[in-house]
Formats: sequence, C-alpha cells, structure tokens
Amino acid sequence: MNILPRLLITMGDVAGVGPEIIARAWPDLPSLARPVVVGDPVWMARALGLVGVRAEVVGAEEEATPSRIPCLVATDQDLTAVRSGRITAAGGKAAYDFLCAAIDKTMGREADGIVTAPLHKEGLHAAGITHPGHTEILAERTGTREFAMVLFGDGLAVAHVTLHMALRDVFAHLSTAAVLEKIRLLARLLPRLVDRVPRIAVAALNPHASDGGLFGDEEETLIRPAVEAARAEGIDASGPYPADTLFVRAHRGEFDGIVAMYHDEGHIAMKLRSGLRCVNISAGLPIVRTSVAHGTAYDIAGRGIADCGSLIEAVRVAARLAGSNPAPGGEP
Repeated sequence: MNILPRLLITMGDVAGVGPEIIARAWPDLPSLARPVVVGDPVWMARALGLVGVRAEVVGAEEEATPSRIPCLVATDQDLTAVRSGRITAAGGKAAYDFLCAAIDKTMGREADGIVTAPLHKEGLHAAGITHPGHTEILAERTGTREFAMVLFGDGLAVAHVTLHMALRDVFAHLSTAAVLEKIRLLARLLPRLVDRVPRIAVAALNPHASDGGLFGDEEETLIRPAVEAARAEGIDASGPYPADTLFVRAHRGEFDGIVAMYHDEGHIAMKLRSGLRCVNISAGLPIVRTSVAHGTAYDIAGRGIADCGSLIEAVRVAARLAGSNPAPGGEP
C-alpha cells in the first residue's frame, strides 16, 4: 500500500492570495498528499469563508481530509492589523517564519516536502530580511551552494543561471562554471519528471546567439564550453541556441529541459506556454520544494477570485518528487 507523502504548505504573505488559493484548492489536495498548512489559523478560516469552501481548521497533528485542514502555527507575529493587498513588516516576517519552520521540519524528516504559497519581497525587506526570495532562503537554511530555480509545466523544465538581479548585473554573474552547474542540476532533476534520459538545450544570451560574434562573444567564450563539458560527462546537452527559436522547438517536443541565462528569458516563455499549470521547483536542495509560479497578486487579494491551479500542480509535482526520492532527505 502506497502512503501519500506528508507535505507542508506554507501560507506565504497572508496579505496576498496565499490563504485563499490554499482554501480553494483544499478539497483536491488530500487525494494528492497528506497536506498540512503552515501559517495562521485565523487567516485560514477567513479564507475558507471568502471562497465558500466548507472545512474546519484543526491542529497540525490531525489528519487532512477535504473538510479538515491541519494547521501548524509557526509565528509569533500579530497579524490582526494586516490587511489584504498591503505590505507590512508583520506579514513579511510571518511569511519568513512559516517558511523557516517548514524547512526545519522537513530537514528533520518530519515531512516529505514543502509547497510554498507566494511571499512579497518588499514585505520581507520591511521586516529586515534581505533575501530576495524563497529560493535564496531555502538555499541558505539548508546549507546548499549549488541550486537553481526551475519552472516546470506540460513536460518542459527551464532552469535559470541567474535569477533575482538587475539585468545589468547578469553579465558579471555568468561563467562557464555557472552554466555547467545548472545543466547538471537539470540533468539530475528531469529523469524523475519525464521518466527518461532528458534532452537538454542551452539558450544563448545574445540575439541570434550573437550571429558569429557580431553581438557579443559570450556564446563562444562562456556557454559553448559548458555544453561541451556537459556532453563529456554523458549529459545529452546541446546549444547554445537563440532563445526565440529554442522555445518554439521545445514547445514542439524536441527538448525536455532548457537552461536559460536570466530570469525573464525563461519565465516569459514558460508562462505563455503553460500559464497556471507552471510549477516552480528548487533543484539542488536536500529536500523537495515546489511552489506556485505566480506572486502575491495584491491587486486581487482578499476578493476570493484567485486561481488555485498552480498550487494544485505544485502539490502534484511535490508528491511525485517526494515519492521518487532515493532516500529521506535526498536531493530533489
């Protein structure tokens, strides 16, 4: 008999759509995993009323059912003054506390993985937390040096060499070693998602892959050597390819994974391709972590209209990864 994995679902910034997408998705989640919400019971109960889901919030030790939501209280922040759609230090610190509690419990093998609802970067900074987002907090707290944000949807995964930084800073953070690291991480992750040896393509940095050096030389000096090194290790990698044609080819099924050079190079194409079916995966961590592939949506938070599709997919993918871990705490 297969036992569903225990997944901790962090509420994120309560002023965003996190509580309501958890509430809306909840009736579907116990069939995918054994979920436990890490957050605030008052905000969870409020979200249930907002979206019209009939369920009760219970203690974290209770078993999840479609009408019963186990909730682990994981912050001492007073959230009574927080309002939907507004940045607050309390909301930012609580989101950080929820995440840290989930990481620690999963690292301690009290859970099989984490699924995160969105937090707000300005909320983090208002609380004095300088990390730019989930991925960096996860890496630091788990002691991980090599990691990647991966977007996965409809059978295609995209890893990013650089992530949350100004576009002008990207060039200084690109290197052959950095590109090779992301190729390796994707090559280790993908077999557990596509059930075969993955075909990995590497995107160029410059338009038209620099057109033989007319628009830069990073393709020949930085990216191609990484592809050649990966191939020498037995990884089915190729490129660099111009990003505009590469994503068209991948959409047609030629590749299982892409290594993008910067945030928007991967994100725009994947969100156009898969929309709310996209899932954010943290590759390289010693624990399973997935997330919705959208933000806090302050503009619609508290209205009960947020789509929960990405959260359901994130739980589905986390359960699959947790079920294929080589050992408890093994690398996702």
